[in-house]
Amino acid sequence: MKTLKGPAVFLAQFMADEEPFDNIESMARWASALGFVGIQVPIGNPAFIDVARAAESRDYCDELRGRVGAHGIEITELSTHLEGQLVAVHPAYDALFDGFAPEALRGRPAARTEWAIQQVKLAAAASRNLGLDAHATFSGALLWPMMYPWPQRPAGLVDTGFGELARRWRPILDAFDEHGVDCCFEIHPGEDLHDGVTFERFLAAVDDHPRANILYDPSHFVLQQLDYLAFLDIYRERIRMFHVKDAEFRPTGRSGVYGGYQDWIDRPGRFRSLGDGSVDFRGIFSKLAAYDFDGWAVLEWECCLKHQEDGAREGAAFIRDHIIRVTDRAFDDFAAAGTDQAANRAVLGLS
Repeated sequence: MKTLKGPAVFLAQFMADEEPFDNIESMARWASALGFVGIQVPIGNPAFIDVARAAESRDYCDELRGRVGAHGIEITELSTHLEGQLVAVHPAYDALFDGFAPEALRGRPAARTEWAIQQVKLAAAASRNLGLDAHATFSGALLWPMMYPWPQRPAGLVDTGFGELARRWRPILDAFDEHGVDCCFEIHPGEDLHDGVTFERFLAAVDDHPRANILYDPSHFVLQQLDYLAFLDIYRERIRMFHVKDAEFRPTGRSGVYGGYQDWIDRPGRFRSLGDGSVDFRGIFSKLAAYDFDGWAVLEWECCLKHQEDGAREGAAFIRDHIIRVTDRAFDDFAAAGTDQAANRAVLGLS
């Protein structure tokens, strides 16, 4: 069996314009002081990584790793959540998602999509040059406005949507395969890949592509009321990344899974800092240990109540306390008796 690596922290929710959150070295120092040993890095801010340069230059990547490593920190994975979102956007969301793209591309959906595809491909090459073997992203969504089957969906609409999603992602997945990196989709509401069934549909559309894998985050399954422990059993061969994020679901007589358009603090399903929600992390870490998952346990902090720096400090300790250092021997080895095939046959009365 294998032991998970960690704790690490996803930087996206902490990056800001003021120190120590405005550049990768300061955040590496900050993360180390809190007890983290890894950082997961979004590609969109050049103060953290120049992804085009990283895709071309191993020397740049070695220098970047050295600057981070000086603080006892590793880069665990790169992230293109925002760029992946822009690979596929339904027109209903064009205005809302335009802010994820450079200003020159806003109001130009086709150009925005091509830019996003190129950014994700650059991240594949950059991951290779950094010595990483997994990458985090979103799938984007063409079908999300049709998530609820009313009005009745026209026959073939879902097949058409997944066919187009696969057409856009297949060349990206091939680029990841060329670079030896797994592309891990965070299964997430708002994405066409938001549960196991939709992931399976996409996987079939890309011919079971070996680089189409999963970033597992149980918090999104709590909010959907999906069995997140059974998900591990079903998809363990495709789970290559892990976001450690807590959540709770408190339905009332007035609101349930859909949330009633309420703010996060009032929704029945809401994200919480680690240990403050209802996720069974002991069960999750036990299953990941049993299934030989040897990736990183990465804190993604999102909480509508607790301050982010408190969530980060507590999260580092929480993950460290939950990582199972797997055993190198069976607990009953002391009672084992040396035998051979003849002895085994004798025990079974077959001699």
